[in-house]
Amino acid sequence: MLTNSSIWDIIQRLLRALNPIQNIQAWLDIGLVTLMFYWLFRSLWGTRAVQLLQGIAVILVMMLFLGSVLPFTTMRWIFENVLQPALVVAIPVVFQPELRRLVELLGQTNRFQWLQFRRPTPSDTRLQMVKTVARAAQLLSQQNIGALIVFERNVGLQEYADRGVFLDARISVPLLMAIFHPNAPLHDMAVLIRGERILAANVVLPLSEEMGGARRYGTRHRAARGITEQSDAVVLVVSEETGAMTIVNDGQMISQLNEERIVRILTGVLQIDTNADEVPA
Repeated sequence: MLTNSSIWDIIQRLLRALNPIQNIQAWLDIGLVTLMFYWLFRSLWGTRAVQLLQGIAVILVMMLFLGSVLPFTTMRWIFENVLQPALVVAIPVVFQPELRRLVELLGQTNRFQWLQFRRPTPSDTRLQMVKTVARAAQLLSQQNIGALIVFERNVGLQEYADRGVFLDARISVPLLMAIFHPNAPLHDMAVLIRGERILAANVVLPLSEEMGGARRYGTRHRAARGITEQSDAVVLVVSEETGAMTIVNDGQMISQLNEERIVRILTGVLQIDTNADEVPA
């Protein structure tokens, strides 16, 4: 049993071991490990791996609590003999896209892009962004030009952005019109918006197989529903055949839209403060 004197001895030994003058190697070791975990976290940020890690952490905490803190022998046996081996096998499979992205990141020319922080987007800027997108969608609809615009929310979509054409451009009506123009090389796929900027264009999205037998929906609507089934993204679709505008959220479609209704729905879904002062266009 630990006494006050033994605890103090342990603390003193720890302080001596971490003395930067006597043992600088320990501090270098701690610093390198810290940088490694920081790089790992920044590399995974913006992907679904963050949500997967949270889910795994919840499972581990629950199993540890039920199997170790409480006297549940069967639960402890399941944790030690079933769950732990399963996680060892499942983690490389579940995180295969993220692990591949980490390796690719090491080979990129700009190796320090993981040091860049994403600044919070003010509500007034986001409101202006929504109005700009709604105006562009209205113009595209009037000309029967198809469009697929994805708004990233909490679940990162970086793995999809990496497959497209990186832009990181300020949103404007002329830019969206140029991207989705029928003769433009990027018009067929989706535009991905992060914050108030266009992150990437020509983004390929997963197609949904659950369209309820509605044959009037084409590839754009299937892609819109597919990405909302796999994430919490919100998608605005403009039909090339009819010019109809549709918002897809959580796998559900909202149709019969106009410019004003698009602004109202998106500000609500994206939780934008409509009382903020607007930024001049």
